[in-house]
Amino acid sequence: MAQHIRKEDALEYHEKGRPGKIEVVPTKETKTQRDLSLAYSPGVAEPCLEISKNPDDVYRYTAKGNLVAVISNGTAVLGLGDIGPEASKPVMEGKGLLFKIFADIDVFDIELRTTDIDHFVSVVKALEPTFGGINLEDIKAPECFEIEARLKKELNIPIMHDDQHGTAIISAAALVNALELVAKDICDIKLVVSGAGAAAISCCKIYMALGAKAENIFMFDGTGLIVRSRPDLSEQKKEFAQDCAAIDIAEALKGADVFLGLSIGNIITAEMIQYMAQKPIIFALANPEPEIPYNVAIAARPDAIIATGRSDYPNQVNNVLGFPYIFRGALDVRATTINEEMKLAAVKALAQLAKEPVPDMVNVVYSEKNLRFDANYIIPKPIDPRLLTTVSPAVAKAAIHSGVARKPIADWEKYESELYSRLGEHENILRFIVNKAKQSPKRVVFAEAESLKILKAAQQVNDEGIAIPILLGRPEKINQLISENQLSLEDVLIIDPKSETQEAKREHFGKLYFEKRQRRGVNYYEAKKLMRDRTHFGCMMVDNGEADILISGLTRQYPNTLRPALEIIGVKKEVRKVSGMYMMLTKRGPLFFADTTVNANPSEDELIDITLQAANFVSSLNIKPVVAMLSFSNFGSSPYPETEKVRNAVARIKALRPSLAIDGEIQAGVAFNKELLAENYPFSSLVNETPNILIFPNLASGNISYHLLQEVGGAEAVGPILIGMNKPVQVLQLGSTVRQIVNMVSISVIDAQTKQKQ
Repeated sequence: MAQHIRKEDALEYHEKGRPGKIEVVPTKETKTQRDLSLAYSPGVAEPCLEISKNPDDVYRYTAKGNLVAVISNGTAVLGLGDIGPEASKPVMEGKGLLFKIFADIDVFDIELRTTDIDHFVSVVKALEPTFGGINLEDIKAPECFEIEARLKKELNIPIMHDDQHGTAIISAAALVNALELVAKDICDIKLVVSGAGAAAISCCKIYMALGAKAENIFMFDGTGLIVRSRPDLSEQKKEFAQDCAAIDIAEALKGADVFLGLSIGNIITAEMIQYMAQKPIIFALANPEPEIPYNVAIAARPDAIIATGRSDYPNQVNNVLGFPYIFRGALDVRATTINEEMKLAAVKALAQLAKEPVPDMVNVVYSEKNLRFDANYIIPKPIDPRLLTTVSPAVAKAAIHSGVARKPIADWEKYESELYSRLGEHENILRFIVNKAKQSPKRVVFAEAESLKILKAAQQVNDEGIAIPILLGRPEKINQLISENQLSLEDVLIIDPKSETQEAKREHFGKLYFEKRQRRGVNYYEAKKLMRDRTHFGCMMVDNGEADILISGLTRQYPNTLRPALEIIGVKKEVRKVSGMYMMLTKRGPLFFADTTVNANPSEDELIDITLQAANFVSSLNIKPVVAMLSFSNFGSSPYPETEKVRNAVARIKALRPSLAIDGEIQAGVAFNKELLAENYPFSSLVNETPNILIFPNLASGNISYHLLQEVGGAEAVGPILIGMNKPVQVLQLGSTVRQIVNMVSISVIDAQTKQKQ
């Protein structure tokens, strides 16, 4: 159901704290007098002089290249109509917020008190030196057509009226995919359109660019069908005027393949759509109430593909799928305009993305088990993180190919990395991990392959070339899940440890296990019987070289999965005990917490093991390890056995590995406060380093800290990563998501790569 928003809640949200939704944040240092002298007088004179000699240097020394103006006069605000410029400001601030969070584009919102076209154009033209692009918003038709056309002709930066082209681009992508699903050609479809405003006209124009015929488009405005005999038609409407007698929309819908609604709610009935063609496509995009309610439409025509403008129904046509990424691509190549080629490139990129496997995080957010390309998923969801790295490059390439780019991109892999970096350091490290895993995929045994999450993770790692999955479980159950969820795992090996076909293998593994545990209370009969258990069987496969990695624990308690791994695979020779570590993905970059899952109260020797293993792991990710060994004391300020244990471990580690950046015992707050360290503990090796590995003195502190950072601090937790094992084993958290499982597989592949080299 749609979420109900109370008026009081909405008003409080906008008023609380700092009023509004956006602020200006400095991007350079401003703490000292020297900083201010560089930022303003006298230092600012130098970039001014450089720009005066070469105006293009404005992109080099100022924010222009990443700054968009969102401009409105408030004459057509959302569903509120002509409410004026002041009343439009919350919407424009919101648009700026979306630009920032989805594409890292900075925005100034500008509300103009003018309805005169010449005045509006004159003001916006005068703003060109400030902005890298202009997003026109909520300007009524037909004035918006002339305003955009004149600005595009007279300015040398990208201009787009999002109400026109945003809806057009997103709905066009949806239409392309819907037509593919119903096996119809866009050249042959009959299209009925309710609404003849800026969005409707722009939609029809882009559909025509894709092959639709004007003579097959029946457009209705407030007066009725647009026909040539009507004397009241604007130039824009004349393009879609039919050369026939006026008919009502019910008559027009007979035999229609597509209905597009951009008008008002509840004007189309179930009876009307009964007479549409087989497998009709119904885009009822009026907000908040569609032209025909979704439930009414799907009940009347179960064979229909339906899209709305609402998030509580399938196939939401939402402009946020387009404008942030279109402007991102245009800005990054300094395009002089946003042309038809760039818009069509966005259409094709969006349509293709809907056919790719959906990230688990998207499924979770939308409470879906398994989104896939079908009648209920014809366009990507707005929070899909792949939009930035899919749509923006497509738009940038189209700008280059069509000759409107002033700064062509030569290295597309580097550009994609730059886009990923805009998503935050946490996305960057995950991308590195996945790419490194792909360099040398390893065989991974999934001990709980009768779980849909495991199968979806196996599908993803298989498709992306991260790992080679081996599935343990009953083939009939696994194949049923594969079939029901349209997965493609036909070539993946499935083994049922309990089956008769594996009797010889159980016998062999049982003998090997008995040899390992015969003096640890295990008899030969028990050893063979345990091989029917998937975790024991999987551990034996890894230990025997028939696989490289074991993944288990999704449906079992942590100790019950860890115990067989320790008994069969064991720890490294130089390691006293294994430990658990979480990679916490924060805005400032990844932080590694250890021990968080295994050792309740590690000894001094065990702390050393935990630290060195964590440092080795972080090094394998091409990250320089910087270790803070935490306590409630700073360098002897509170002499207790607990703090002395940490202090002694630090001293011994420094002797063992002098090159490792490490210090402690130290409080967590002090470890990250450079000024406090420099003033009070200038001897510390952390004065000039920022810790990325935090070693906790006991399990309670580590476990509590990672949970707090995850739940209160908003960090994403990747783990628990088991370190110190002889061969890669990862014990999943109960209820891990597909994304978390894939991350753990990727990390395990890197671990296997490292162990193979050693």
